[in-house]
Amino acid sequence: MSDERSHGGVSGAAEKPGAAEESGAAEESGAAEESDGAPESTFTVVVAAAANLGIALAKLVAGLISGSSAMLSEAAHSVADTVTEVMLLTALKRSAKPADEGHPLGYGAERYIWAMLASVATFVGGAVFSLYDGIHTLVQGEELGNPLISYLVLVVAFLLEGFSLRTGLRQVRRAATVLDVPAPHYLRRTPDTAVKAVVMEDSAALIGLVLAAGGLLGGQLTGSGMWDGIASVLIGVLLAYVAWVLGRSNAQLLIGRPLPEDVRAGIREELVAVPHIVDVVELTTLIQGPREMFIAAKIDFRDAASAEQVEQSCEEAERRLRERYPSVRRVYLDPTPGRGQRRRTAEDG
Repeated sequence: MSDERSHGGVSGAAEKPGAAEESGAAEESGAAEESDGAPESTFTVVVAAAANLGIALAKLVAGLISGSSAMLSEAAHSVADTVTEVMLLTALKRSAKPADEGHPLGYGAERYIWAMLASVATFVGGAVFSLYDGIHTLVQGEELGNPLISYLVLVVAFLLEGFSLRTGLRQVRRAATVLDVPAPHYLRRTPDTAVKAVVMEDSAALIGLVLAAGGLLGGQLTGSGMWDGIASVLIGVLLAYVAWVLGRSNAQLLIGRPLPEDVRAGIREELVAVPHIVDVVELTTLIQGPREMFIAAKIDFRDAASAEQVEQSCEEAERRLRERYPSVRRVYLDPTPGRGQRRRTAEDG
């Protein structure tokens, strides 16, 4: 999209196609640049979806043959994860559309809507079913079948989930290394909720597989289906927690999460360093997507500055901000009387 600049007020707005990816962790560290991670995020989600689809079918067959409620819960878990990844792929595709007349600020926030729906799918499709099936087993009991096929499926599923998790963690570590922040910090703060969802769901899947194996083993050793029911309930609780964390992250971004405090301080620092700018009266920032930062500010310019000097200062301010934070997509600057001038005007009035 071509740059747009309006100096009616005087304000400047600009778009930079192909802006580098910068996560919440990147912004907190003040990192300058990161390569566009959208294709890598898509690959990570595709790998996870393919793995979960095959695993879901295998777990379902094993659960029906063995009669294990934990295996059926794990099948529901994998189905929910597959639906989640389909929604994440939809989010990645739709949020990549360029801004247009109907959506002048772009479609970046749409990824968080789909990611929110994905977290709901994880809760309803996985957690609720697992909790229900586990409680039903604890109350009614179950007949234990041959667990051999379940063990085989669990081993294969563990390997596939481990490969999927490895793909997601490699992306997280690369991004964290570029931004010089710890990987856990990057994962916690990144607005790239697609890779965050994959890593969290795959981690939960591995824990769920261990719980399911424990339920099967407990049933074998004691002859009671109680252990299988307990494993199913624990899997449900685990999925509910993952759904809550992902839902909360996406809700914060949908409502509007500002850039971290140290990044806002850096923005103010760049603005007041521009000739003819005296002070930043008000600063508003917003994360619009993994590669989209929005900045709007009320600026107190030097009283003696001409209209041309104000316009040149706006251009210089935008250039400085883009150099320091390449993920900046839009900058709006509004000339505003300083606090002292407004006070004097009020007194004179």
